[in-house]
Amino acid sequence: MEHGGGGLHRTLGLWQLTAIGLGAIIGAGIFSLAGAVAHDIAGPGVTLSFLIAGAASAAAALCYAEFAGLIPQAGSAYTYGYAVLGELAGWLIGWDLLLEYTAIVAVVAISVSGYANFLLQNLGIHLPAWMLGAPGTGEGHRVDLLAMVLCLLITFLLSRGIKSSARTETVLVLVKVALVVAVIVVGAFYFDADNLHPYLPHGFGAAVTGAATVFFAVFGYDAMTTAAEESKNPSRDLPRAILLSLAIAMVLYVLAATVLTGMQPSAALHPESAFAHAFAAVGLDSFAEILAVGAILGIVTAMFAQLLGASRICYAMSRDGLLPRWFSRVDTRRQVPARPTWLLGLIAAGIAGFSPIVTAAELTNIGILMAFVVVCAAVIVLRFRAPDLPRKFRTPWVPFVPLLGIGFSLYLISKLQPVTWIRFGIWVAIGLTIYGLYGYRKSRLATASGTVAEAEEGHAGEAGEDAPRPVRS
Repeated sequence: MEHGGGGLHRTLGLWQLTAIGLGAIIGAGIFSLAGAVAHDIAGPGVTLSFLIAGAASAAAALCYAEFAGLIPQAGSAYTYGYAVLGELAGWLIGWDLLLEYTAIVAVVAISVSGYANFLLQNLGIHLPAWMLGAPGTGEGHRVDLLAMVLCLLITFLLSRGIKSSARTETVLVLVKVALVVAVIVVGAFYFDADNLHPYLPHGFGAAVTGAATVFFAVFGYDAMTTAAEESKNPSRDLPRAILLSLAIAMVLYVLAATVLTGMQPSAALHPESAFAHAFAAVGLDSFAEILAVGAILGIVTAMFAQLLGASRICYAMSRDGLLPRWFSRVDTRRQVPARPTWLLGLIAAGIAGFSPIVTAAELTNIGILMAFVVVCAAVIVLRFRAPDLPRKFRTPWVPFVPLLGIGFSLYLISKLQPVTWIRFGIWVAIGLTIYGLYGYRKSRLATASGTVAEAEEGHAGEAGEDAPRPVRS
């Protein structure tokens, strides 16, 4: 059934990769963050918040695109950091992303559970209180069973093979995008320009603060790049898919946020389900219910992309010897790393079932921003270290664009709560312990001098002999 040395099966084309990126980007952000930021922070200037966040995210996306063409290997930011900044830097970012991606899956599952319970209640179906939430989240709550089941269903889908699961993801993303377009078109008939005045009720600074909040809705392309080794032509298609998915998402975000704030004054928007309440307020109750279903579909596709990212990072780290080889054994029939997929899916289910959504969400923020810093910094380092590498895509205006990505990411990191830093520090300490006791001695770069060539081959792959070579930090 399984073997340890085989690679992943290349089945993903440009549009399937773009669908994975859109699935990760367009999710809770469009259905909840737009209303929350408009109501609480920026007013109608939420559209400006999305534009600012999109510009900052685009700086990191351009850096990701350069590496995706240069190092078309599974692992995304982990692989890029490993190849350019060294083994220790790669380990730290990979270890961090394992936690962040898995926690994101749990957060999204908890959100979907809430939407699903709302719809069931509207249909007259009332589930027992014990299965409706984690302990402490409500009277009688013992476990969020719906969230756990959803995590396991997504895990099962991914374990069946990337081709079939990517087809399902593509269909769901098309439905989601069609729904967002419908929101824009239908909402335009109820648009009142007077609701946009004043456009910046709390000043430009509030729009910037709003950008820091919605930034987490525009980074999903990172998860898509972890599927590099399952792309038919990664050097060509990955850079295109990164930029295409972000561009499509940003157009939809800005148009939808503009329509939303034009339908209702920002102070009247519902901070959690703004679109559904806005359409209900103008008498379109049936359309509001359809939106609730669409929100569920949209958020589910984000789960798919994030669990895909977590499992491929674990696979890449295991293949490099930093984690036990057990994790990099590929199912020979379905050509997927089923072991890390199921392990991380079960962990996500546990977090989703027994942790409040706020606690789970706090685990997701810092890792993605750290990944952005690593990738942007690596672009600058590699431009000076190896300026003549045959790059399929070149980040423009280096070092200005990477420095913009680094600066904005560090700014957002500085805004995180102290408890987030404490949890992050504990996780890093655990990771360093594992690296010191196992990874440092067992990695491909450590086991023998001949292994260096093997590691180089594993990371250079089809990028050719000119690709950057991993080093001991």
